[in-house]
Amino acid sequence: MNFQITEYCHHILEEYIEEGDICIDGNGGDTEFLCQKVGETGNVYAFDVQEMAIAHTRERLEKANLSTRAKLIQDGHEKMQTYVKEEAKVIIFNFGYLPGGDHKIATRAATSLTAIESALNLLKKGGIINLCIYSGDEEKEAILNYLKTLDSKKWLVIVNSYFNRKNDPPLPVFIYRLK
Repeated sequence: MNFQITEYCHHILEEYIEEGDICIDGNGGDTEFLCQKVGETGNVYAFDVQEMAIAHTRERLEKANLSTRAKLIQDGHEKMQTYVKEEAKVIIFNFGYLPGGDHKIATRAATSLTAIESALNLLKKGGIINLCIYSGDEEKEAILNYLKTLDSKKWLVIVNSYFNRKNDPPLPVFIYRLK
Protein backbone atom coordinates (compact mmCIF):
# COMPACT_ATOMS: atom_id res chain seq x y z
CA MET A 1 0.00 0.00 0.00
CA ASN A 2 1.43 3.37 -0.99
CA PHE A 3 -1.11 5.34 1.06
CA GLN A 4 -2.40 7.72 -1.54
CA ILE A 5 -5.51 9.36 -0.12
CA THR A 6 -8.05 7.15 -1.91
CA GLU A 7 -6.17 3.96 -1.08
CA TYR A 8 -5.90 5.00 2.57
CA CYS A 9 -9.61 5.90 2.78
CA HIS A 10 -10.70 2.68 1.03
CA HIS A 11 -8.68 0.69 3.57
CA ILE A 12 -10.65 2.31 6.41
CA LEU A 13 -14.03 2.16 4.67
CA GLU A 14 -13.90 -1.51 3.72
CA GLU A 15 -14.29 -2.36 7.40
CA TYR A 16 -17.77 -0.79 7.33
CA ILE A 17 -19.28 -1.89 4.04
CA GLU A 18 -21.27 -5.12 3.93
CA GLU A 19 -23.13 -6.98 1.21
CA GLY A 20 -26.46 -5.27 0.60
CA ASP A 21 -25.45 -1.82 1.89
CA ILE A 22 -26.49 1.47 0.30
CA CYS A 23 -23.57 3.81 -0.44
CA ILE A 24 -23.23 7.24 -2.04
CA ASP A 25 -20.30 8.63 -4.02
CA GLY A 26 -19.06 10.85 -6.81
CA ASN A 27 -17.45 8.98 -9.68
CA GLY A 28 -14.73 6.70 -10.96
CA GLY A 29 -12.56 4.66 -8.64
CA ASP A 30 -14.56 5.28 -5.48
CA THR A 31 -17.77 4.18 -7.20
CA GLU A 32 -16.13 1.02 -8.52
CA PHE A 33 -14.73 0.26 -5.04
CA LEU A 34 -18.17 0.71 -3.44
CA CYS A 35 -19.90 -1.41 -6.11
CA GLN A 36 -17.47 -4.25 -5.43
CA LYS A 37 -18.10 -4.06 -1.68
CA VAL A 38 -21.92 -3.81 -1.66
CA GLY A 39 -22.28 -6.98 -3.69
CA GLU A 40 -25.20 -7.95 -5.88
CA THR A 41 -27.81 -6.94 -3.30
CA GLY A 42 -26.39 -3.50 -2.51
CA ASN A 43 -26.65 -0.24 -4.37
CA VAL A 44 -24.42 2.76 -5.00
CA TYR A 45 -25.69 6.22 -5.90
CA ALA A 46 -22.96 8.07 -7.81
CA PHE A 47 -23.26 11.83 -8.29
CA ASP A 48 -21.31 14.22 -10.46
CA VAL A 49 -22.21 17.50 -12.15
CA GLN A 50 -19.90 16.81 -15.10
CA GLU A 51 -21.34 14.75 -17.96
CA MET A 52 -17.81 13.57 -18.83
CA ALA A 53 -17.28 12.21 -15.32
CA ILE A 54 -20.57 10.29 -15.41
CA ALA A 55 -19.66 8.81 -18.82
CA HIS A 56 -16.21 7.81 -17.50
CA THR A 57 -17.77 6.12 -14.47
CA ARG A 58 -20.34 4.29 -16.62
CA GLU A 59 -17.56 2.98 -18.87
CA ARG A 60 -15.43 1.93 -15.92
CA LEU A 61 -18.31 0.05 -14.26
CA GLU A 62 -19.28 -1.68 -17.50
CA LYS A 63 -15.71 -2.94 -17.97
CA ALA A 64 -15.75 -4.30 -14.41
CA ASN A 65 -19.25 -5.86 -14.86
CA LEU A 66 -20.57 -3.71 -12.00
CA SER A 67 -22.92 -1.34 -13.81
CA THR A 68 -26.11 -2.90 -12.38
CA ARG A 69 -25.01 -1.99 -8.85
CA ALA A 70 -24.86 1.78 -9.41
CA LYS A 71 -27.29 4.56 -10.21
CA LEU A 72 -25.36 7.34 -11.96
CA ILE A 73 -26.86 10.78 -11.39
CA GLN A 74 -25.71 13.94 -13.16
CA ASP A 75 -26.35 16.41 -10.38
CA GLY A 76 -24.60 17.81 -7.33
CA HIS A 77 -24.19 15.95 -4.04
CA GLU A 78 -26.07 18.77 -2.32
CA LYS A 79 -29.24 17.41 -3.98
CA MET A 80 -28.71 13.78 -2.93
CA GLN A 81 -31.82 13.73 -0.72
CA THR A 82 -33.90 14.33 -3.85
CA TYR A 83 -32.71 11.00 -5.29
CA VAL A 84 -31.85 8.81 -2.29
CA LYS A 85 -34.79 7.83 -0.09
CA GLU A 86 -33.06 5.23 2.10
CA GLU A 87 -30.34 5.43 4.72
CA ALA A 88 -26.76 4.99 3.53
CA LYS A 89 -23.96 3.11 5.29
CA VAL A 90 -21.04 4.91 3.60
CA ILE A 91 -20.88 8.25 1.80
CA ILE A 92 -17.73 9.47 0.05
CA PHE A 93 -16.92 13.03 -0.96
CA ASN A 94 -13.98 14.47 -2.88
CA PHE A 95 -13.80 18.23 -2.41
CA GLY A 96 -11.81 20.55 -4.60
CA TYR A 97 -10.94 19.68 -8.18
CA LEU A 98 -10.67 16.31 -9.86
CA PRO A 99 -6.99 15.27 -9.64
CA GLY A 100 -5.67 15.32 -13.19
CA GLY A 101 -8.75 17.28 -14.30
CA ASP A 102 -9.55 20.89 -15.07
CA HIS A 103 -8.67 22.94 -11.96
CA LYS A 104 -11.23 25.57 -13.02
CA ILE A 105 -13.99 23.05 -12.26
CA ALA A 106 -14.00 22.68 -8.51
CA THR A 107 -16.39 22.37 -5.60
CA ARG A 108 -17.43 25.46 -3.65
CA ALA A 109 -17.86 25.92 0.10
CA ALA A 110 -21.58 26.76 -0.01
CA THR A 111 -22.67 23.69 -1.98
CA SER A 112 -20.14 21.48 -0.17
CA LEU A 113 -21.60 22.40 3.22
CA THR A 114 -25.13 21.74 1.92
CA ALA A 115 -23.95 18.37 0.60
CA ILE A 116 -22.43 17.42 3.95
CA GLU A 117 -25.69 18.35 5.71
CA SER A 118 -27.61 16.15 3.25
CA ALA A 119 -25.19 13.30 3.90
CA LEU A 120 -25.60 13.65 7.67
CA ASN A 121 -29.38 13.39 7.19
CA LEU A 122 -29.05 10.20 5.09
CA LEU A 123 -26.38 8.38 7.11
CA LYS A 124 -27.59 5.44 9.17
CA LYS A 125 -26.45 4.80 12.75
CA GLY A 126 -23.02 3.16 12.64
CA GLY A 127 -22.34 4.60 9.19
CA ILE A 128 -19.40 6.68 8.05
CA ILE A 129 -18.85 9.68 5.80
CA ASN A 130 -15.44 10.11 4.17
CA LEU A 131 -14.33 13.56 3.06
CA CYS A 132 -11.22 13.81 0.89
CA ILE A 133 -10.42 17.51 0.84
CA TYR A 134 -8.19 18.49 -2.08
CA SER A 135 -9.41 22.07 -2.11
CA GLY A 136 -7.87 25.36 -1.23
CA ASP A 137 -7.97 27.21 2.03
CA GLU A 138 -11.42 28.86 1.86
CA GLU A 139 -13.43 25.69 1.28
CA LYS A 140 -11.26 23.59 3.58
CA GLU A 141 -11.61 26.13 6.39
CA ALA A 142 -15.39 26.36 5.92
CA ILE A 143 -15.77 22.57 6.04
CA LEU A 144 -13.53 22.13 9.09
CA ASN A 145 -15.27 24.97 10.95
CA TYR A 146 -18.65 23.39 10.20
CA LEU A 147 -17.49 19.96 11.41
CA LYS A 148 -16.45 21.49 14.76
CA THR A 149 -20.10 22.40 15.37
CA LEU A 150 -21.43 18.83 15.09
CA ASP A 151 -22.88 17.37 18.29
CA SER A 152 -20.17 15.15 19.78
CA LYS A 153 -22.81 12.87 21.31
CA LYS A 154 -24.12 12.02 17.84
CA TRP A 155 -21.04 12.42 15.63
CA LEU A 156 -17.35 11.52 15.89
CA VAL A 157 -15.17 13.54 13.51
CA ILE A 158 -11.61 12.35 12.85
CA VAL A 159 -9.36 14.65 10.80
CA ASN A 160 -6.20 12.98 9.49
CA SER A 161 -3.24 14.66 7.87
CA TYR A 162 -0.25 13.68 5.81
CA PHE A 163 2.04 15.36 8.28
CA ASN A 164 5.38 14.91 6.49
CA ARG A 165 4.23 15.51 2.89
CA LYS A 166 4.80 18.77 1.05
CA ASN A 167 2.70 20.89 -1.30
CA ASP A 168 -0.56 21.02 0.68
CA PRO A 169 -1.50 17.32 0.54
CA PRO A 170 -5.15 16.28 0.61
CA LEU A 171 -6.88 15.97 3.96
CA PRO A 172 -8.73 12.70 4.77
CA VAL A 173 -11.65 13.20 7.18
CA PHE A 174 -14.04 10.62 8.63
CA ILE A 175 -17.42 11.36 10.25
CA TYR A 176 -18.95 8.49 12.22
CA ARG A 177 -22.63 8.48 13.21
CA LEU A 178 -22.83 7.34 16.82
CA LYS A 179 -26.61 7.69 17.43
